[in-house]
Amino acid sequence: MKKIIREKKRKGKCVVLVNGCFDLIHVGHIRYLKEARRKGDILVLALNSDTSIRKLKGEGRPILNEKERVEILSSFSFIDYITVFEEKNVKKILLALRPDIHAKGSDYTEETVPEKETVKSYGGEIAITGGPKVKSTSQLIKQIGTKIKSKNNL
Repeated sequence: MKKIIREKKRKGKCVVLVNGCFDLIHVGHIRYLKEARRKGDILVLALNSDTSIRKLKGEGRPILNEKERVEILSSFSFIDYITVFEEKNVKKILLALRPDIHAKGSDYTEETVPEKETVKSYGGEIAITGGPKVKSTSQLIKQIGTKIKSKNNL
């Protein structure tokens, strides 16, 4: 991946990196990814591994394993490359690939992006994409649980 991205950048392509769990795909994910893609020529998605999701979200997550998530996300034409990472944050990938833009969803501001100092250290930019936060996977899981519970209580 490092070699591919270095070559794309050498050819003048603007590389955008996004990251996340993408456990259950919802409209917020699509908006985030599509807008991030419009910021550059190449979109790289750094996907949290199953292990890193468990560290971040706790037992019971992810809902879909990383192979399934990679297969789903690979079907989106606006994603050019996917890499899976084990750590709780994407710092190592940012330093290895040095994308021109690191895009985060609208649950962040430019000031609250955890990797902002890493991105600044190599001269990259932060972009917040996807519009107002409308959904989260955690909310979806709760909604599904509530609906199942209420249906079973009828």
